[in-house]
Formats: sequence, structure tokens, C-alpha cells
Amino acid sequence: MAEPKQDPFLDDIEQAAEEELASLDDMIDMEAEIAAFDELDAIKAERDEYKDRFMRALADAENARKRADKDRREAENYGGSKLARDLLPVYDNMKRAVEAATDEQRASAAALIEGVELTMRELTNVLKKHGVTPISPQVGDKFDPQHHEAMFEAPVPGTKAGDIIQVSAEGFMLHDRLLRPAQVGVSSMV
Repeated sequence: MAEPKQDPFLDDIEQAAEEELASLDDMIDMEAEIAAFDELDAIKAERDEYKDRFMRALADAENARKRADKDRREAENYGGSKLARDLLPVYDNMKRAVEAATDEQRASAAALIEGVELTMRELTNVLKKHGVTPISPQVGDKFDPQHHEAMFEAPVPGTKAGDIIQVSAEGFMLHDRLLRPAQVGVSSMV
């Protein structure tokens, strides 16, 4: 038996429906692609945020390492400054004792004077070993407020204002820092 012929109008409706379904399928595929792109963009943004956090944490860790290294070096170089500062009066007293000894005393107590000199030399060597160096200005040198402390001013003929006229005590540096300024008398204007 022959199949009944379908109405061409129904064929058009059927074809339009199929095209509409195909169009809807395309739209669903496009929405899925858009959602996938949005999800990909979100994942990229999250990745960039984590990368930024990681780079900042890495920079912070590097800065902390450098700061700790600097603190360690400063502790090595300047950690003993309090002890060194406390030993300076011992040095001063030993130096005064050696300078105060007369020739007669040197003759009668030569071993004692030599012992004090050797002890003073050893103290100087230990201080130098740890970066403590003396500031020894001489009479006639120019006063330097970075390294000298003016204990008094006095007009002295034949000198210029600012010349050192007397040295009361040596100063000391600890590496590149002033541990104690040299104590000096300074000439004022005549």
C-alpha cells in the first residue's frame, strides 16, 4: 500500500521545528562554551592572585633573610660595644700608671712596670682583634667634633681657634662607629 502523501505545509513546519531545535542546540552549546570561558577566566584570575601572593611572600622572605643577615653582622661587629666601652677605663688607668712611673720607680720596680706594660699591650691587642682602634689626636691637630669631645677651651698664643692644645684621654672607634670620643682641650680665639 502506498504511503499517504504528507502535506507540504506540515513538511515546512517540521523542517522549521528541526531548524529551531538545531538552533536551540547551538545556543545551548554556546552557553556551555561561554560558561566554560567564564570558568576559565575565574581560574586564571585565581591563579594570578595566588601567583601574586606567592611573589609577595617570596619577597617578604627574602627581605627577612637580608634583615636577619644584616642584624647578625651588626651583632657580630657591634655586640661587644658595651663590654669594650666598660674596658676603656681599665686601659686609661693602665696608661696613666705607666706614664706616671718615674725613672727611679722604673729602676726599682722594673718587673712591675714591665708587667703593667705587657698587660696594657695585651689589652690593646684584644681590643684591636675585636675591631676597637684608638683615636690618638696630637697637640696642634684640628678639632674634629666627629671624633673629639672638647673638655675645655682656652686662648693659647701661637695657636688658631679650633686647634687641639691638650689631650686628656684617647678616643676609640669600634669598626666604623665611634665608641668614645677623644677628650681634648681646644684653643679659642686669642
